[in-house]
Amino acid sequence: MKKPHVFILALCSLLCSTLHAADAAKPNVLLIVTDDQGAADAGCYGAKDLVTPAMDSLAARGVRFTQFYSGAPVCSPSRACLLTGRYPLRAGLVGNAASLPGGEGMPTEQVTIAEMLKAAGYATAHIGKWHLGFKPDQMPNGQGFDYSFGHMGGCIDNFSHFFYWQGPNRHDLYRNGKEVFYPGRFFGDLMVEEASRFLEQNRAGPFFVYFALNEPHYPYQGDVKWLERFKDLPYPRNLYAAFLSTCDERIGALLKKVDDLGLRERTLIAFQSDNGHSTEERAHFGGGSAGVYRGAKFSLFEGGIRLPGMISWPGHLPEGAVRGQMVHASDWMPTIAELCGARLLNEDIDGKSLVPVIRSADAPSPHEVLYWHVGRGRNAEWAVRQGDWKLICNNQETYGDKLGAEDKKLFLSNLATDISEKQNLAAEHPDVVQRLLKLRQDWISAHPEPAVVLPSRDKAGNEK
Repeated sequence: MKKPHVFILALCSLLCSTLHAADAAKPNVLLIVTDDQGAADAGCYGAKDLVTPAMDSLAARGVRFTQFYSGAPVCSPSRACLLTGRYPLRAGLVGNAASLPGGEGMPTEQVTIAEMLKAAGYATAHIGKWHLGFKPDQMPNGQGFDYSFGHMGGCIDNFSHFFYWQGPNRHDLYRNGKEVFYPGRFFGDLMVEEASRFLEQNRAGPFFVYFALNEPHYPYQGDVKWLERFKDLPYPRNLYAAFLSTCDERIGALLKKVDDLGLRERTLIAFQSDNGHSTEERAHFGGGSAGVYRGAKFSLFEGGIRLPGMISWPGHLPEGAVRGQMVHASDWMPTIAELCGARLLNEDIDGKSLVPVIRSADAPSPHEVLYWHVGRGRNAEWAVRQGDWKLICNNQETYGDKLGAEDKKLFLSNLATDISEKQNLAAEHPDVVQRLLKLRQDWISAHPEPAVVLPSRDKAGNEK
């Protein structure tokens, strides 16, 4: 008869072996987010003048969505949505977070994918752009990430790593909350190095890496070879194309690392752009493309929120598949939870698991209605989509797309007959307007604007 302590040790050993086997069965997760990538800006999304083999490979080895929506047409709310599974209004961030040290961002009580997977035994890392708060408890290490490397504000020069917005110039590059310096090193290369090291150290898995690129967000700083490759494209498309291919090449380097470590069939890869392409002055007033869609970054027309979105897990999910169902960035959290066998730490979310849609082109969309809300008070920009009908209020103009007063106030479109949202049908269908207004009013009554104070800005958009 075994002694009690021997039995206990044997039981513990068996339990540990079982848990290790369970962890080994869990897929690693790589969540790749590009910054200000246009709706049509990838070969797999129809671009004929771009070179994006890495992005295209994800579509070839996975599922590509044609109605993938971000949570917002601007950076911070979009990222808050994808990391929490909640609409930005409910994630506590309806505008861009501060880019100054000590500035406010997403409230710490929000539960992130990193926290969910960390509780499930995952090693977690943030690599790249954050822009969700610049206070210690709101920076990545305070939001579920074991490891963090990147910039905390909205954008940086890719070589000096200084905030690319306004003076006085401020350096913005951190590792686990401590400022670090790599002057002259291209930020995308630093990201690949940091992520690759994390993968090597955690190759036994499971791991979660949030790989949030600063590209193709301005400043356009493409590699020389890509600038030469696209020199004959019209300005500023040539600058944007070079920077997007520079971005794609870094994604390809990371995917190669996954392959070199023999982890591709053990790694779930999700991909999306955070919002539409920029037409700001700093972006040379454009360069990106929304294809047939109207609008760009800041706009709730399709070009600001309907974006590239894909998921790949070779050997486990369909490959080379296309899905036309209406899906949303908030869906990543419950989808990842289901595929990884993780428990949702907060079940009060807006996202729905995409697993049925991923597995079948005949599955219904998980959403009957989608909502967007950006900004505060009476001037908040919002939209609601139900079926083919979409209503926008206080829509923002983007460069080259002028709106009349009535179109800014309320714009109703039917996406089945007018995918480019050229015609405002509000006057012709007052019944539809009223139905969507009621949906919106009921929703906003149940979810009031968050109390977090975001940075005030002058007319030029600079933080005061």
